[in-house]
Amino acid sequence: MERNVGGAVIEVLQCDLTEMNTDAIVNAANARLVLGAGVAGAIKAKGGPKIQEACDAIGGTYVGGAVITTGGNLKAKHVIHAVGPRMGEGNEDDKLKNATLNSLKLADENNLTSIAFPAISTGIFGFPRERCAEIMLSTVIQYLQGDTGLKRVVFCLHGASSFKVFSETLK
Repeated sequence: MERNVGGAVIEVLQCDLTEMNTDAIVNAANARLVLGAGVAGAIKAKGGPKIQEACDAIGGTYVGGAVITTGGNLKAKHVIHAVGPRMGEGNEDDKLKNATLNSLKLADENNLTSIAFPAISTGIFGFPRERCAEIMLSTVIQYLQGDTGLKRVVFCLHGASSFKVFSETLK
């Protein structure tokens, strides 16, 4: 599933984020930037220790924030670590929007033209997939309608149910 917005394309794929050949992939991070399990664990396993070392040097960021590091041994040259909200902490929608928006801004600030997102906060943080899809996709669409160097934004989703939700939302 894909949609053209401005001078860019948004794609929704069911794929392995660590295999994406984009300038950056987005890690659904925690505020301490510790690469543990889930998406972060897969990034750590394939990307090697340089990514965690770069995260350690940064030290952390806030919920809704994003930082950029090397991609280590990944196909993507960079990892953008975006901290999404945990359900129940309050103001979750705005925090997810900010995590998405700050990732896009970091991509532009680093002259990147392509970025791949997972469904941020929908794993152990418990954010509902449908709400996540609406917030992330609307944020990306609005951003791409402005002044940006991004040409390709991919939502790389794990599992058929997440793929279906994001595809239907993008339509």
